[in-house]
Amino acid sequence: MPPLRCVLLSATFDLRALCPAALDAVSDVIAFVDDPTESPETVQLALAWQPADDALTRYPNLAALCSVGAGVDSLVTCPSLRPDLPVVRVVDPDQARAMSGFVLWHVIGHQRRFRTYAANQRARRWRYLAPPEPAAVPVGLLGYGKIGQRVATDLMALGFPVSAWSRTPREDGPGGVTHHHGPDGLRAMLAGTEVLINLLPLTRETRGLIDAAFLRQLPRGAYLVQVGRGEHLVEADLLGALDSGHLSGAALDVFATEPLPETHAFWEHPAVFVTPHEACHASERAIARTLRATAEAVRSGRRPPDTVDTARGY
Repeated sequence: MPPLRCVLLSATFDLRALCPAALDAVSDVIAFVDDPTESPETVQLALAWQPADDALTRYPNLAALCSVGAGVDSLVTCPSLRPDLPVVRVVDPDQARAMSGFVLWHVIGHQRRFRTYAANQRARRWRYLAPPEPAAVPVGLLGYGKIGQRVATDLMALGFPVSAWSRTPREDGPGGVTHHHGPDGLRAMLAGTEVLINLLPLTRETRGLIDAAFLRQLPRGAYLVQVGRGEHLVEADLLGALDSGHLSGAALDVFATEPLPETHAFWEHPAVFVTPHEACHASERAIARTLRATAEAVRSGRRPPDTVDTARGY
């Protein structure tokens, strides 16, 4: 059986250069198209990340659209996406582990006052700061998918109390997590959270969610770890919350505009820690597994595994 033809679609990245090992690993079942204009009617798969608005219009027989990561917001909002086209995300335990390590570093840094120690070092100031016990630092998770569940497990292993909010009721994942859902649940969780971790997918409902009114619901001195999508956050409102002292700090890995402009206030704000969207990435092994499973499903006429609900956006 000949390999399925697959096109690479991205307006921002060279996907062949981004994940060469993944593409090589599935070359027995998938042929990646070098010239996207050559026989577009024979293309059945697409691997995409931030595709152009009209990227899907020339491929009438696409059977599946695969993301190169766990996020699919740029795919499900693509104007040329057919309503019936399955959109497939990457599910990667290694990615969840990497995200958890990134988040734990920031939670512990807040608990142990590492930012203050860094300032004291620059000032040559020797001063011991007695840290609170982890049990006294409640952590709240926005979003409770596979990555959120891994983060919750690792935080609880270190003694941090964990709450999690999701749009609808959920009781899966590790025991010991306090669950919240809906608007009332969100207010209740925010009121009792010292470190808030945003792991939400980007949807119509979550775009601009973290604004001034949202941040005011957190206790004074709370800390934000922002690893969802940049568009969740109203950046000017965060700066206002930091400058007023309502929030003690923020670790930001994702931004509305990337790369973060050199003139942006986040670069030099003393309470902000900036990283360049590197908290975690899907491994090439996981991308290859997803592509192979998707190709096998298309060949057998099945719906591919790890297909998202395009109406909900995740």
